[in-house]
Amino acid sequence: MTIDHVNLGRLDLNLLIAFDALAIEGSVTRAARRVGIGQSAMSHALSRLRVLMEDELFTRMPEGMLPTPRAKALIGPVRNALAAAQQILLKHQPFDPISASRTFFIGMPDSIELVLLPKLLAVAQKIAPGIILRARRTDRFQALDQIDGDELHLAVGEFNQGGMHHKRRGLFKANYLCLFDGTQVPIAGDFTLEDYLAYPHVLLGSITTKPHGVVDDALAAIGRSRKVGVTTEHFISVPYLLKSGPMISTCVQPAAGIFATEFGLNAKSPPLQLPNIEVSMLWHASYDTDPAHQWLRGLIVDILS
Repeated sequence: MTIDHVNLGRLDLNLLIAFDALAIEGSVTRAARRVGIGQSAMSHALSRLRVLMEDELFTRMPEGMLPTPRAKALIGPVRNALAAAQQILLKHQPFDPISASRTFFIGMPDSIELVLLPKLLAVAQKIAPGIILRARRTDRFQALDQIDGDELHLAVGEFNQGGMHHKRRGLFKANYLCLFDGTQVPIAGDFTLEDYLAYPHVLLGSITTKPHGVVDDALAAIGRSRKVGVTTEHFISVPYLLKSGPMISTCVQPAAGIFATEFGLNAKSPPLQLPNIEVSMLWHASYDTDPAHQWLRGLIVDILS
């Protein structure tokens, strides 16, 4: 690629830094605070960016400064360029876990958090006491926007979408277990489909939509249906609900196994074919060569793979 030195010379690297901060914060005041400059300086940088890019870039709305289509298209490339400049010019020091001080925001559904976070925290406290972990609940619908907005440094879960600026690594394939309280659901011997459909079910999902999940799709394929007795958005509520009455819940592994052990629940393989879930890590390409980020990803691979 030939470098257009004349026109590129008009560009101040600080303007790209200001653009990235505005894209993350959606506020001139917060972006200025993030960069460490005054609000007037950030406003001036935005004005210069608008002239340079020949676009409004960010429009003031009640919910904050929203990026225009042109700005949205620039967010990924600008962040990648800044990351590359940081790698080349600042020369990352080798990452030393024992002396490092860093905060990581990690997004995951609570079924993954239950399995990963206690183990990750236990290891980090021993070998990297200065590392702070901030867990945030997310899912495959929210994670991409949160990663692009730098609200998350890393997400762990089921992801089947992503752009060129997203990196992904598979961790494991998860299946399901059916859980119930054997004192209230007296099923002896084989666990049949008729047993499965004889009791109301606890469904993990949004309470704002029609109760429906992967189990309902599988049942519909064979002309059957189930009764959903209760829906909850909180995975940790499931074992308590199962203890409250004669109900069944179909939960993803390995969290289901933890519930069975900790709460004395019966666990059976589902009496119908359900698709496996592929659990992956997802992160922004700008963090791909960051030594601290690489260390964190390696730690998660060791724990979950």
